[in-house]
Amino acid sequence: MDIFKRISEHRTEKDSLSWTGTFAEYIELLRTNPGLARTAHSRVYDMIASQGINDQSGHKSYSFFNQEIFGLDRAIEKLVEEYFHSAARRLDVRKRILLLMGPVSGGKSTIVTMLKRGLEQFAKTDLGAVYAIKGCPMHEEPLHLIPLELRPEIERELGVKIEGSLCPSCQMRLKTEYNGCIEDVLVERVFISEEGRVGIGTFSPSDPKSQDIADLTGSIDFSTITEFGSESDPRAYRFDGELNKANRGIMEFQEMLKCDEKFLWNLLSLTQEGNFKAGRFALISADELIIAHTNETEYKSFISNKKNEALQSRMIVMPIPYNLRVTDEEKIYAKLISQSDMSHIHIAPHALRDAAIFSILTRLKETKKQGMDLVKKMRMYDGEIVEGYKEADLKEMQNEFQEEGMSGIDPRYVINRISSALIRQDLQCINALDVLRALKDGLDQHPSITKDERERYLNFISVARKEYDDIAKKEVQKAFVYSFEESARTIFDNYLDNIEAYCNWGKIKDPLTGEEMDPDERLMRSIEEQIGISENAKKAFREEILIRISSYSRKGRKFDYSSHERLREAIEKKLFADLKDIVKITTSSKTPDEKQLKKINDVTKQLIDEHGYCPVCANELLRYVGSLLNR
Repeated sequence: MDIFKRISEHRTEKDSLSWTGTFAEYIELLRTNPGLARTAHSRVYDMIASQGINDQSGHKSYSFFNQEIFGLDRAIEKLVEEYFHSAARRLDVRKRILLLMGPVSGGKSTIVTMLKRGLEQFAKTDLGAVYAIKGCPMHEEPLHLIPLELRPEIERELGVKIEGSLCPSCQMRLKTEYNGCIEDVLVERVFISEEGRVGIGTFSPSDPKSQDIADLTGSIDFSTITEFGSESDPRAYRFDGELNKANRGIMEFQEMLKCDEKFLWNLLSLTQEGNFKAGRFALISADELIIAHTNETEYKSFISNKKNEALQSRMIVMPIPYNLRVTDEEKIYAKLISQSDMSHIHIAPHALRDAAIFSILTRLKETKKQGMDLVKKMRMYDGEIVEGYKEADLKEMQNEFQEEGMSGIDPRYVINRISSALIRQDLQCINALDVLRALKDGLDQHPSITKDERERYLNFISVARKEYDDIAKKEVQKAFVYSFEESARTIFDNYLDNIEAYCNWGKIKDPLTGEEMDPDERLMRSIEEQIGISENAKKAFREEILIRISSYSRKGRKFDYSSHERLREAIEKKLFADLKDIVKITTSSKTPDEKQLKKINDVTKQLIDEHGYCPVCANELLRYVGSLLNR
């Protein structure tokens, strides 16, 4: 790749997007595309929608967020529909500050960063093009040039809405440079850029004694006072505050509630009326989406102060909880690790999943639903089918606690502990046990964990370890059975043939002799006993399987051994029970014979080829499972 050629091409591409013309020419652009005059809120929503909206079972997901944000589908849907979409339609929520409130490392800053970066890219497309008065320090909408009394009829003519007035700088330039001829005022296409301070402003609180309100609203340029003679002359003022530069786009308040009160007062009129006070000028119009983020503790402290009621009523608070799905939590860790320089170290299968199981358990709350423990709840949240519970039970649990996911172990802690495991010298691979050990060792160093929480978290590490033990044994045992699926299907088909004959008071035909025989009770019970089906309950269980098969058939779906959670478990346990002794002897033998050695090599190859292990972690897995089976 020719680097400088690519840079030159990029520069040419950017130059080709540039446009400069008169206000009269801009009006012609508006005639063909009224969307150019959209508000900042509409621009943000259109940016999100342009990436694609997927509607599944009445719930919407947004492709814009899918690559970076995991497990926050419900929170994101509420954020987009209740705020961005409503604000884009000019409903009153656009006159509110959007406050993302949630625990540390929950994704609040990531959401804001994505919106800012997305807006920068969107402004480079035809759909997201932004036009502004050339030379305006606030890059304002050219339609502000139209006198107030003419706006109603021009709005009808162009199919647009005009809100706001010219900034002091443009008012003076219209008089001095253009002699009041608005049709001659130059308009240019601008590109939203945080780095270039166009359409994106960011305010971060610092020492109240040293931070100046000018950071938000701009300041007087004292070097020009003698030249222009007045502090109220726009030429003697720098319109370079964050509120000025965020016009037409996004204004981010980092840790907003840590700000000194005088900085928040400016937001009262900006949110409700779309303007703010700066210097010795009339109110200055600004069209910007104000987005802030804070944690729950600071928010509760903020609302408890009666002096903040006016600002509080101008806020839309969107809770951003931790992710509560194991699969998505695993994606978060994988994403963070992929951004590091440690990608050469292999991470064994289930290592990140086990860390995710621990994290999710710390965030869940005990439900009042009978028979439902945290592990079952975790499985249902992750989309698994738990026998005896339905979709309605899942929705009921999700709505049971408003604050679920607002506490627990944060991803930052987990990734710090995984990093400590990754950074050890001469390490080629880390497995689930390495990760769980690192998580356990780090609990003593966690500053905000109480003694009771520590005991509870240690118990969750034990639960995650048990989950791993079960998976490890199954994976090794599966690897020992080369045709595992075929073997499972054979047992499954035999079981179905027998229970069908049993429930219908019929016979089955011997596949070899063709002789009719009674259903094989011994075979059926050897499978059912694997999951604790009693003698009294066997008939009901068998009839339930036949009803499930009939239901699948009516819907045109194929019923296989994995379609019924308990039946799948029973068949796997039956298959593994027949193999357990072979696995135990082969994996635990210190001096394996030639036959055993071949078996180990074949199993290791199977683990590497089919399950994503490397030679190091495959051998560690075999030794570990051997020790489990020998206990």
